[in-house]
Amino acid sequence: MNNELTQQWKNNLKILDVAFQPIINIHTGTLYGVEALLRNFQDVGFKSIFSLFDAVYKEKLLYSFDLALREKALKKYTQIQNYKNIKLFYNLDNRVLEMENFSTGNTTKILQELNIKKENICFEISERQEISSKFDLEKILQHYKKEDFSIAIDDFGVGYSGYKLFYDSAPDIIKIDRFFLQGLATNMKKKLMVRNITHLAIQMGIKVIAEGIETKEEYLTCKDIGCHLAQGYLIQKPTKNTQKIYQQYANIIDIIKLDRRISDKNILLKNNIDKIQPLKIKTKMNLVIEYFKKNKSVPIVPIVNSQNEPVGILLESDIKEFLYSPYGMSLLLNEQNNSKLKNLLHPCGHADINSSTTTLIELFANNPESSGIIITKNSGYYGFLSAKAIINMMHQENMIQARDQNPLTKLPGNTMIEKYIYKVSQSSASHLLCYFDLDNFKAFNDVYGFRNGDRIIQLFADILRKELPKDVFKAHIGGDDFFVAWENKDFTHSSFDTKMIENILEKFASSAKEFYSKKDKENGYIVSKNRKEQTCRFSLLTASASLLITPEKKSFISEEHINTILSCQKKVAKNEPKHLAVSSLL
Repeated sequence: MNNELTQQWKNNLKILDVAFQPIINIHTGTLYGVEALLRNFQDVGFKSIFSLFDAVYKEKLLYSFDLALREKALKKYTQIQNYKNIKLFYNLDNRVLEMENFSTGNTTKILQELNIKKENICFEISERQEISSKFDLEKILQHYKKEDFSIAIDDFGVGYSGYKLFYDSAPDIIKIDRFFLQGLATNMKKKLMVRNITHLAIQMGIKVIAEGIETKEEYLTCKDIGCHLAQGYLIQKPTKNTQKIYQQYANIIDIIKLDRRISDKNILLKNNIDKIQPLKIKTKMNLVIEYFKKNKSVPIVPIVNSQNEPVGILLESDIKEFLYSPYGMSLLLNEQNNSKLKNLLHPCGHADINSSTTTLIELFANNPESSGIIITKNSGYYGFLSAKAIINMMHQENMIQARDQNPLTKLPGNTMIEKYIYKVSQSSASHLLCYFDLDNFKAFNDVYGFRNGDRIIQLFADILRKELPKDVFKAHIGGDDFFVAWENKDFTHSSFDTKMIENILEKFASSAKEFYSKKDKENGYIVSKNRKEQTCRFSLLTASASLLITPEKKSFISEEHINTILSCQKKVAKNEPKHLAVSSLL
């Protein structure tokens, strides 16, 4: 190969080193792969990795240098425990195709020498770097895909090509840029964008890596949205020591276990999975035909690679077009076409078995023409969820939600309240929790009857819906007790404005008067018996609110502790002029 490296660059290569950062399964904390990152570039006189590659590009040695660097990274990758079962993500400079000495097959030779399978390698192409129109991103992507390498689009969403790559030539993986993940848990605009990107990618059979995760909240939000994989400082910083790349990450597993306590057990999913036997991507067509002959009731077959990762689905209808034509049959069985099963593949979304039912239903609802969703376990094929099964899950999910709703107000009930409070107890963000209780409700119910009592309950529920923003969690504990909560984005007790809560209390007191007779309204009270069967005067209906502010980055607070404070404070609120008591945990 021409353009041999100069002695200076050979010396530089000896000084340069490679660090690895783990990429894990977001649902299990299990190692999926590692990204190779260049280190010691300052020791050879460069301020950044970009300036180093710019220098070698200007000397027209980029491809020679990059090949030598690939070999260095690959050799070090083989030092990682169990490396044959994980992927290596290697950042590719988009300008390599511009080099005069660029030729095909060189990476394959290195892999053969090191006994590494192509399926283990994923080239990352950055969307940030703009390159010449002669060698655009699509051409680079197609070149390496033709060579049977996996391709990942790095920094997705902030570069030059964006969704055009989705349309023209779908990559195998996208890495959502850190910009979208920063503050994701509380930024509704970012959450919507990440959800849309993730769901579109999944529907096209593309894996999604949430890159640059630094907080537990970012991690759990990406997991809930449906991202397959995660990378970032929360998991582990890049390390040059291959012995410090672990097969599982205990800190992440702890986060997942806690989160599972507040999530559905997803029995619906497991009960609806069809364990269809998959076919390997390199299966010969005569064996594919035999498969369909033996499994006549199977219209769809998932296709996997040598590592049991799903790569798409094969439809029986596509094979039938060939089977009923003598020419088509000979074409299928032609020896040259025996390794071309991939030409008949259809993309299919895939999600982990630990994904929430809500996420799976959303994925299907956004693409109702889909045949279904492939279910994975630890990134490997597990089963298939057909369109019919998903529709069945939607029906069952609606029934479960209906059971948890309070039948009178249609607000979430105690199960959802418990989940929310537990989530607050685990969160590092500040929250506002408010417990509402209607004052003198029993007396009103006794005098005016339970039907009017129900109308009062519905009135308060309607006020909560109208007066509180959509992102506020609103729930009905039962009877005349209600609960609302939301994240506090300005955590200072002194600056917190209680007007929103006061407004709810005032509106209720004013509206509730209309349920009394003219005489009772003029008197300002009603006469009824108390719990001791003593006749007493009871003031007209009002509501009291017990409001608790939880701090940021708090130590563990038990659910019982939160409930105790809210309950005790409720008694204080009833005696306050504004019927409102506010406190803050330290």
